Amino acid sequence: MSIDATGIRDQPIPTGDYRRPNEDRAGIYGHGVVELRGPDGALKQRVTFTNLVTQVGDQYIGERAAGIAGAPAAITGMQLGTGTTAVAKTGAGAAIVTLVAASLVAVGTPVSSLSGSSRRIAYATTWAAGTATATGISEVVMTNQATGTQTVAPASATMSRALLSPTVNKAAGDSLSVTWNVDVLGA
Repeated sequence: MSIDATGIRDQPIPTGDYRRPNEDRAGIYGHGVVELRGPDGALKQRVTFTNLVTQVGDQYIGERAAGIAGAPAAITGMQLGTGTTAVAKTGAGAAIVTLVAASLVAVGTPVSSLSGSSRRIAYATTWAAGTATATGISEVVMTNQATGTQTVAPASATMSRALLSPTVNKAAGDSLSVTWNVDVLGA
């Protein structure tokens, strides 16, 4: 009930028995796993993560699904960093904060599968021994930046970002792989 300055009161009164259908719980959920392997191929560390889809990622998913011309380009790679800025839809938390040198690598061909009732798109890549050697790797992004550039992918080219905890220390002889799952959830 509301009261305006004139003192007139109104109150909506339902006159029918209309019931709204259940709300659609459609959405996107990103999660993945980082695996660090030693020179012998043995698993040294496994870190799971969830991510935040950036504003550019929302645009990418929505506009590409609708076939809108000029949508952001397809995801081409992943990049590593050592920054710990909180993930965010836009701004500093929507891109790599502190770049690990030579860490922008191409993703393989995405794989589509059914995961329960969700459609899962999986992206995967590997940093081979001698590539992206760093201690304290704490962030990873998916980007559409050209992999030959090896510069920080800006927020305008970053689809999603995740923080890793615990951090990962990749020695020169280690390989590191990331499998990033994007689940598209229906109702």
